Amino acid sequence: MSYTELKREVFEANMELNRRNLVVYTWGNVSQIDRAKGVIAIKPSGVAYEVMTVDDIVVVDLENKIVEGKMRPSSDTKTHTHLYRHFETLGCPEIGGVTHTHSTYATAWAQTQQAIPCYGTTHADYAYGEIPCTAVMSDEQIERDYEEETGVQITDCFKDRSPVEVPMVIVAGHAPFTWGKNGADAVYHAVILEEIARMAYLTKTLQQNTPPLKQGIVDKHYLRKHGKNAYYGQK
Repeated sequence: MSYTELKREVFEANMELNRRNLVVYTWGNVSQIDRAKGVIAIKPSGVAYEVMTVDDIVVVDLENKIVEGKMRPSSDTKTHTHLYRHFETLGCPEIGGVTHTHSTYATAWAQTQQAIPCYGTTHADYAYGEIPCTAVMSDEQIERDYEEETGVQITDCFKDRSPVEVPMVIVAGHAPFTWGKNGADAVYHAVILEEIARMAYLTKTLQQNTPPLKQGIVDKHYLRKHGKNAYYGQK
């Protein structure tokens, strides 16, 4: 079975993270799923973007067993596979790519263990409401399978919200994860999240008690791009 195209797309998505200056050295990874084949492709662990090739991309199944590849997959692989399995059970199989970075502003929000409020229309265009921050990982979770439990932190955070309407999250004390219809889309959301995080930081710096954006404006901006009667852009 050939995974050539899947590996190429994941390689290009990972390189886009580097081009967008969202990663330092090896601090990030992108994966993409092929649900028909029951596998994901993901960046290898600890390999610098400057030297990585398409052949270095690792293919694993949803139980984290290596299917193809000569290197170990990202240490975050179990987080990625947890998200794919769980989002499908939520009825969101269209989520086909996951990105993890330690981008500066989004990670700063993670380190303060705060959700990012929706202060303006730029945010509302891409995420419906605040960008949530997970609960802090418990001692019991740390002692279990840490990377799997990172996925649990995230999916617990989405029990009462849609991962399609909010394609991004801040993991408390850690860093952001984003997702989309494929790896490239997940990277796109990582870029957007970093800009939103930077704008929110500056907003809060200028005025500590800035209120969230009026709900009616949030609705208008999100739904004109993503609602059933969306009219933003070209058909």
